[in-house]
Amino acid sequence: MRILRPAPLPEKSRATAVKNFVGAYGLPIVFLLVVVYLSISAENFLTVTNLVNVVRQSSMVGFLALGLTFVMITAGIDLSVGSIVGLSGVVAATMAPGDGAAFLLPILLGLAIGALVGAINASLIIFGGILPFLATLAVMAAVRSGSLIFTDGQPVAGLSERFQALGTGEIASIPVPVILFLACALIADFILSRTRFGRHVYAVGGNQESAQKVGISVRAVLARVYIIAGVLAAIGGVVLTARVNGADPLAGTGYELQAIAAVVIGGTSLFGGIGTIRGTVLGVLLVGVVMNGLNLLNVSSYYQQAIQGLILVVAVLLNRWKPL
Repeated sequence: MRILRPAPLPEKSRATAVKNFVGAYGLPIVFLLVVVYLSISAENFLTVTNLVNVVRQSSMVGFLALGLTFVMITAGIDLSVGSIVGLSGVVAATMAPGDGAAFLLPILLGLAIGALVGAINASLIIFGGILPFLATLAVMAAVRSGSLIFTDGQPVAGLSERFQALGTGEIASIPVPVILFLACALIADFILSRTRFGRHVYAVGGNQESAQKVGISVRAVLARVYIIAGVLAAIGGVVLTARVNGADPLAGTGYELQAIAAVVIGGTSLFGGIGTIRGTVLGVLLVGVVMNGLNLLNVSSYYQQAIQGLILVVAVLLNRWKPL
């Protein structure tokens, strides 16, 4: 009796299968390996206190990364989110002095700042025809300047206790910033994966002309994603302000680069049309875990930036191996 054996995969098919596997599971595997290594190498890494601290620290950049995921799926970019952190923070801090009980108004004003800056970005890109990189770069500089002018270059210190609870409080032993970040992530994931608007975001990122032909308002989609990015950055700014009991007009400097790195590490394509909130959250946590581990291992800050750059390069390479 002759036994039939399956024909071996052609060399090209085998290479494609490997690429698909790496593209689909590369990030979770890297994350797991990093956690295992740090658990062995750093004595205090695998403790509840430290892990909660990692998520709390990561959530500051995480808010920005969630908004940038929307923008980058449409093949755009927003370099102004770090500056929004600073401006929304100083505005909120000014409206929540330590001798008062202000809470809701500072938050609303901070979020309004983020929405306004997002709308300005969208207007420059949609109606001005300016490339997202250049438009948001200009807005980044203008908003940072606005923060310095608003405070005369001085930090704002001393906030009301109710407002501080937004950054330092806990609910069931879970820090409020962590709860807010996870809530925003769940809402963002639902919007992108389960709503009509989410499908339109992917369609615009895949091909704007095709999206326009099937009746999708590209302008409306772009306006919304930049406003979403601005509001989420403002949430990060307000929470950061509440956490440190004050605001610095230079707060958030460099956050945009960390957030972009986390989004790219999470699998969002720089060319649009591909990306998930779940991947972004994993990217945020991976960056946070690595930086926390480097600190626990007493790695010099001079080397930490180089390691961050190396992680980003590896992430971009993995990003090119997406499942077909």
